[in-house]
Amino acid sequence: MAERERDEVTGTETTGHEWDGIKELDTPLPRWWLWTFYLTIIWGIGYTLAYPAWPLIETNTKGFLGTTNRMELQAEMKAVQQARAEKLAQLEKLSLEEIKKNDDLFQFANRMGGTTFKLHCVQCHQAGGQGAYGYPNLADDDWLWGGTLEAIHYTITHGVRYNPETNEETRTSDMPAFGKDQILEPAQIDAVVEYVLKLSGQEHDAKKAEAGQKVYMEDAGCNGCHGDKGEGIPDVGGPRLNDQIWLYDGSREAIKAQVNNPKHGVMPAWKGKLDKATIKALTIYVHSLGGGVGS
Repeated sequence: MAERERDEVTGTETTGHEWDGIKELDTPLPRWWLWTFYLTIIWGIGYTLAYPAWPLIETNTKGFLGTTNRMELQAEMKAVQQARAEKLAQLEKLSLEEIKKNDDLFQFANRMGGTTFKLHCVQCHQAGGQGAYGYPNLADDDWLWGGTLEAIHYTITHGVRYNPETNEETRTSDMPAFGKDQILEPAQIDAVVEYVLKLSGQEHDAKKAEAGQKVYMEDAGCNGCHGDKGEGIPDVGGPRLNDQIWLYDGSREAIKAQVNNPKHGVMPAWKGKLDKATIKALTIYVHSLGGGVGS
């Protein structure tokens, strides 16, 4: 075999390739790089022998270690469930008031409820429970259906307007479409809107608001759900109107739109999706956000 040409400057053999008088040197790879490369090959082969890897006709190789990350996770989760079993049993057995009075169990329920809230509730109520347009704020004192532990628990369990045909226990309240269904005349709607603006402490037309009070109390019967002074009636899901906390905005235009053709939100019923202990933990967490009232 003929000896290959060497570069005069470096003394390195050339590959024999030449382009426009430029010759390619056959520079060897650093020895440390080669050994690293060989070790990665050995490691890769060993890994495929130790863990499931090679496909067969109907299954795959199991690996001589006989384990996978999934199996390890399942074992860890089983250990966690066993450690939590006693507290979960207590959550399921005890009443909400009893859970609240047991400091250790209350803290456990609060943490568990917070995790559940992040998984299922933040999409509508936001991370801190502050809500958004069309989604109630859970951290203030305004509650459509009541802010006690029992009221919150019922709402979470049965939802709001959630499949009322099959879920008879769901919270249901429907505000009439006073304009769309021609229950009120346009002038009456304008007047009652001014009265609602007055109730909420906003700028309003005093003369129209005076006429709107009659519409509110008599012609439309708004007080049946919202209260005589706009204080709201949680038993029927009637929103409070005498503050400036609004689910669908509190401008004159937004209030008029709601009177004409109201929006109605829907909340899922978590019964059947979450177990009893988890629903209680979620109730404890929502109640502790800051807006929960009484017990």
